[in-house]
Amino acid sequence: MLNSRRSVLNCLNGCVSSSQTLASQLGLDILKKGGNAADAAVTVAAALNLMEPYSTGIGGDMFCLYYDKSKNKVFGLNGSGRAPGKLTLEYLNKLGFNEENKFEYRSPLSITVPGACAGFVDCIDKFGSGKLTLKEILSPVISMARTGFPVSGPITSHGWNISSEKLFDPKNVFGKELLVENADGSLRTPETGEVFRNPGLANVFESVANHGKDGFYKGWVADEIVDVVQNMGGVLTHQDLINHESTIVEPISIDYKGFRLWEIPPNGQGIVALEALNILKNFDIGEMKHNSTEYLHLLVEAYRLSFADALQYCADPSFSDLPFKNMLNTKYGKLRANLIDLKKANKSCLPGDIRNFQSDTVYFTTADKDGNVCSFINSTYMGFGSGIVPRGCGFTLQNRGFNFSLKPDHANVVSPGKRPYHTIIPAMVTDAKTGELLVSYGVMGGFMQPQGHVQVLLNMIEFGMDPQQALDAPRFLVGSGHTGAVGSVNLENGIQPEVMKQLKHLGHDVNGPVEGFDRAMFGRGQVIACRNIWDKTRKSKNEVYWVGSDPRADGVSLGY
Repeated sequence: MLNSRRSVLNCLNGCVSSSQTLASQLGLDILKKGGNAADAAVTVAAALNLMEPYSTGIGGDMFCLYYDKSKNKVFGLNGSGRAPGKLTLEYLNKLGFNEENKFEYRSPLSITVPGACAGFVDCIDKFGSGKLTLKEILSPVISMARTGFPVSGPITSHGWNISSEKLFDPKNVFGKELLVENADGSLRTPETGEVFRNPGLANVFESVANHGKDGFYKGWVADEIVDVVQNMGGVLTHQDLINHESTIVEPISIDYKGFRLWEIPPNGQGIVALEALNILKNFDIGEMKHNSTEYLHLLVEAYRLSFADALQYCADPSFSDLPFKNMLNTKYGKLRANLIDLKKANKSCLPGDIRNFQSDTVYFTTADKDGNVCSFINSTYMGFGSGIVPRGCGFTLQNRGFNFSLKPDHANVVSPGKRPYHTIIPAMVTDAKTGELLVSYGVMGGFMQPQGHVQVLLNMIEFGMDPQQALDAPRFLVGSGHTGAVGSVNLENGIQPEVMKQLKHLGHDVNGPVEGFDRAMFGRGQVIACRNIWDKTRKSKNEVYWVGSDPRADGVSLGY
């Protein structure tokens, strides 16, 4: 039965699904010009920086998964930045900061090296078609940044407005580059339908188009980044920018009932989604009713256990020898599952002992006519990140450093050159036997992301929903968007009131129904499926794409 706000999109030759319609259109244009999924992804990423700057940008980080059809293999790219060389725990302690008294979340001390630009370039170099130059891929966005674009939809203008406080700070001299100046000289955020121009961002992308990574990490852009950070009290240097490089990584995965879910390894939090599935496969979810009390209680408990492990152990593997892959061992999943009481909430979810056990943001996805697919995510973290704008650049710098721990013995403790625990995660699903790609998807929104990965995936493979229905279905969030699975269980409007009452009876602190703009806490997802895996009666070949776009954003799925 069709209960979605709109039908799933079907197409043959290629598609883009993103949170901004114009960004999806620009990506589709690249596909039509002969570019592949990776080429289109970088165009969309740049366009979203322009159209949704409170969520993403070249001043932030990125990750992607790329499925190469010819090799039948999923590749990973970690484009996250590292802590400045002078950002030591000792330095922060001297300033009076510790785990109980952290620096302000938009502090210049929270600024890590922006990894997105190197990630854009490397995505094209490693996975691109070779048919289009970097300049051809970025030119549509450069042109639109100069001529202007209409701010799309009430969700976009609302997000721009509620995240903009730092832009108005007199100390943040160039924050006005992302605001509109009234006739009387006062500043405000743009309104829905208003044409916004960003010549500074156009200049930055033009510099990258002409000089590659050096156009960002060296030269005038680098000068402006270092200048504004240091003038506001941060410690980022030119050498930190020059030293940065992204990394090709081996994705991690888990088999769930014949479907293999792929995630970026730590420092990303994709391992939370994988461990949750590792726990959930010990229960017969297929016999449960979607969004019933039994189902929601089980997922809440699985999330809490998974986050307890991730927040303890997930860190930059270059600085840690923790055997985090033990979290994905079948026996470990069983041990964690045994801690779940189906009749009451667990009030104390502690991390397991993985040493001694033996064996938030924009997300979008693209696919091309040859079957290559890119799952791509890019973010500056909390709305507008640090909110700090380098002069003449038209973008904000991220505040990912706020995710570092200031506990000396913690795996994620701050250290020079270290990547922090990262919330943004792209995902893919393949056939566990053949390796054939089935789904490329993701859900934005801080610590909602692994929770959304599990919910949307189960919607399709356990409850028979197509990609659009799976995104439309009411979701829930354990905790808040930036604290992990700590705190109340937030339930979206559409989940039955009786279920809310029963969850309270089981001992959960329930908040809901969550409605209106507040639904942003449940993330905004995009899905491209290469096969109708939700229909267990059919065995179609990979001939048609099935595409969905989240109703909690202003975007759309486009194909040809």
